[in-house]
Amino acid sequence: MSDHPQRPGDRPPSSPGRREGASPGATTPTPAGGAAKPLSPALDTTFKIGLVLKGLDGVLEVVGGILLLFLSPQAIAHVVRVLTAHELTEDPHDMIARYLLHTTSHLHHGTTLFGAIYLLSHGAAKIVLVVLVLRGKLWAYPWLIGLLLAFIAYQLYQITAVHFSAGLTALTVFDAALVWLTWREYHAKRAMRHQATTPARAAAAASGRPARPGQHRRS
Repeated sequence: MSDHPQRPGDRPPSSPGRREGASPGATTPTPAGGAAKPLSPALDTTFKIGLVLKGLDGVLEVVGGILLLFLSPQAIAHVVRVLTAHELTEDPHDMIARYLLHTTSHLHHGTTLFGAIYLLSHGAAKIVLVVLVLRGKLWAYPWLIGLLLAFIAYQLYQITAVHFSAGLTALTVFDAALVWLTWREYHAKRAMRHQATTPARAAAAASGRPARPGQHRRS
């Protein structure tokens, strides 16, 4: 032992037989630099608005599919003629009105049945996945991303190989932005859930008991 008295600023000597450093039970926090950051408030609001719009699009598709099931091709053509009559009196060359008239004039039972099934299936899938994502169901995020990617692939085919459409191009850009936002939100929520369950797992490992099933329950 040193004969010099300890001054206030000196560090206390370490105990014999004990090395300085972290205690055996201490855990070193892992840096979260690789974890995805949560969306900013503006992006989060944009993400939710995009989901609501996509859900409303699904509702319109379901309504359109139901109408195609119960209306004959002649009735659909008559409704379109009534709806576009005023527009065509003001502008006889209106592209949208003429396209609708041309399309409905070539309808038959097979095409309306196919259109009804297409609209009902796609609309219902959109509504269900959007509701699940808005409720925070983590497993629904990849399904929504896959559905949107399928829409994007089909729309790109229509734009590049069939007929270019400015409206379809804008819809494709919107779907691509929604895919990116959904992917960011999915990774952020996964990282947050992992951080929330890590302390419970560490405590269970230290006590030698397995973690309770309720601590790792999936949404």
